[in-house]
Amino acid sequence: MQNNNENTNAFLIHISSFAGYLFPLGSIITPLIIWQTLKDKSPYLDEHGKEAVNFNISFSLYIFILGASFFSFIFGNFFDIFNGVDIDFGGHHSYNGLFGILGVASLVSIVTLIKIALIILAAMKANNGEVYKYPFTIKFIK
Repeated sequence: MQNNNENTNAFLIHISSFAGYLFPLGSIITPLIIWQTLKDKSPYLDEHGKEAVNFNISFSLYIFILGASFFSFIFGNFFDIFNGVDIDFGGHHSYNGLFGILGVASLVSIVTLIKIALIILAAMKANNGEVYKYPFTIKFIK
């Protein structure tokens, strides 16, 4: 079991991922800075830092890919309007573009909620002195 100071620092590495909600790329930059300043103090903090940074880079990539898929639905609807597809609310035309946008938005929301839950779980494990391995993480930093 690690000492209390290391547990607290590991907890802060994981929780610092929420800085992404305050400024762009904060979920990557903040844990990266904290990890770089603490990694030489113990292998325990080095392991938590690598795991947190890899997780945040991976999930940022996943969210970017899902967000980019919005554009295909938006441009599809945009070009349908110019091609003479009359969108009325009488039920004569399909609303695949609208349902596609709502589907992708729902998927992005679910992935974001999973990310929040995993960060909280990892922070709690780190505070208890345990090493947590995030699922669905690409190992950019080994």
